[in-house]
Amino acid sequence: MQQTGKAPAHLWIIGIVSLLWNAIGVFDYMATKLKLDFYMSQFTPEQLDYFYGFPAWAVVGWALGVWGALIGSLGLVLRKTWAVWMFGVSILGLVITSIYNFVLTDGAAIMGESGAWFSLVIWVIGIFLFFYARAMAKRGVLH
Repeated sequence: MQQTGKAPAHLWIIGIVSLLWNAIGVFDYMATKLKLDFYMSQFTPEQLDYFYGFPAWAVVGWALGVWGALIGSLGLVLRKTWAVWMFGVSILGLVITSIYNFVLTDGAAIMGESGAWFSLVIWVIGIFLFFYARAMAKRGVLH
């Protein structure tokens, strides 16, 4: 069994920044599901129809993605090894959502070029957080 190591400063920086970043993702999910007008008014009618028309399985994927990432970030800050699993759940959710958005529908065209690039950024951050948490667990920083 590995002994728990001292948390490096970058753990706190990455943990807190990722917690804030992923809280934005949860807010986006909740604002969309609750149809909050002040937030949803920024989208075109076509985009709103698209967002509100997600099938249940795609909504589940989206929920797994955002909530898994938020809980993973919380686990990182709390220095828990389950953070790795939660970031894995988040990536699974991202896979499901991406299949719907980019394979089964024309989500890329509906979201526009900036939306497609933003999806790529989400992928990069999600993969980074998974491997970062895994590395911290292997070093004994997470317990």
